[in-house]
Amino acid sequence: QVQPVESGGGSVQAGGSLRLSCTASGYTERNHCMSWLRQAPGKEREGVASIFVNGNTNFTDSVKGRFTISQDNDKRTLYLQMNSLAPEDSAMYYCAAGVRNPFTTLGCLTFIWGQGTQVTVSS
Repeated sequence: QVQPVESGGGSVQAGGSLRLSCTASGYTERNHCMSWLRQAPGKEREGVASIFVNGNTNFTDSVKGRFTISQDNDKRTLYLQMNSLAPEDSAMYYCAAGVRNPFTTLGCLTFIWGQGTQVTVSS
C-alpha cells in the first residue's frame, strides 16, 4: 500500500484560501475512499472531508460551504480547496486512504495516512 503524500500547507490570514494536494495511487476499488483529516495541538484528530469512488462527498459541519474535496480523473491526486479560512482551521492536515464504512463520521474508515502538512491561519 502506498502512503499518501501531502503538500500545499502554509500560513495565511483569516479569510484567505489554500489548496492542499495529496498524491496517493492504488485506491480505486469500489469500496475505497479518500479523506482529509486534521489535528490541532491538544485536540483529537478529526475528519474534515471524504470522497468516494462514485464522486460523492461528505464534510464535517464546520467546513461545509467553505471547503471542497476533489480528485483528478485518474484518482491519483486528491485536493482540498479551503476558502474563508479562520484561525480555528489551523492544524496539521492529513490525507488518508480508507474503505467505505457508514458507521464512521464521514463514511470513510481510514487505514493509511500521510505525514501531514501544516496549515496556520492568523487573525
